[in-house]
Amino acid sequence: MDQIQVIFLLLALLAEIIGTIGGFGSSVFFVPIGNFYFDFHSVLGLTALFHLSSNLSKLFLFKKGIDKKIILQLGVPAVIFVVLGGWATQYLDADILQGILGIFLVGFSLLFLLKKQLVFQANAKNALLGGSLSGFSAGLLGTGGAIRGLTMAAFNLEKSVFIATSALIDLLIDASRTLVYWNNGYMHQHDLVYVPFLIVIGLVGSWIGKKVLVLIPQTYFRQISLLLILIIGLITLGTWI
Repeated sequence: MDQIQVIFLLLALLAEIIGTIGGFGSSVFFVPIGNFYFDFHSVLGLTALFHLSSNLSKLFLFKKGIDKKIILQLGVPAVIFVVLGGWATQYLDADILQGILGIFLVGFSLLFLLKKQLVFQANAKNALLGGSLSGFSAGLLGTGGAIRGLTMAAFNLEKSVFIATSALIDLLIDASRTLVYWNNGYMHQHDLVYVPFLIVIGLVGSWIGKKVLVLIPQTYFRQISLLLILIIGLITLGTWI
C-alpha cells in the first residue's frame, strides 16, 4: 500500500470521527478529500458504500434516539430526491453545483453562528424542504448531510436523537443512491479494493466519535455542529476554486 493510499484512509478515518461528532455524516468531509485521489464518479460510488457501513454502526451505537416524525417528514423526501439527484449526475455540471453548495453552507452556518437565537420553526414545511434539498444534494454531489444538519440543528434536538435520526435517514439515502450509482456505472472494479478498509474505518471512526461526543456538553453541541458545517463549506469551496 503506497503513501497516497495510506493518507487517504487516514483522512477517511478523520472524516468519520468528525462526521459522527457533528451528527451529519462523514460524506461532507469524505467527498472533498476523495476528489483529490479519484475521479468524481468514483468518489460518488465509494461514498455511498462507505456511508452504508458507517451509518449502520451509528445506528447500533445510538439506536435509542430515533425521532420517527422527522424520519417521515424529512427522510422520505430525502430518499425521493436522492434518486433524482443521482440520475441528474449524468447530465448536469457538478463543478458549478459544488461551488453553489459551498457558498450556501458557508453563508447559512455563519448566519446561525452570528445570530445564535435564530432558529427555524420545527414544522413539516421546513423538514420537507431540508429533506428535499439534502437528498438532491446527496445524489448530485455525494454530500447532503450538512444541509440536513443545518435543518436539524435548527430544531434543537438532543444530541443522541440528532445523530441516530440523521444516521437512519443517511442509511435510507445511501441504499437508494447506491443502486442509482451502480446503474450509472460509477462502481469501478479498481476502486473496490478500498471498500473493506472503509468498512472498518466506518466502525472504528463511529466508535471514537461517540467516545468524544460524551465529553461535549449539550449546550455546545449546536455551535460545534455549525462550526463543522462552516469548515465543510470552506473545504467545498477550496476544491471548487
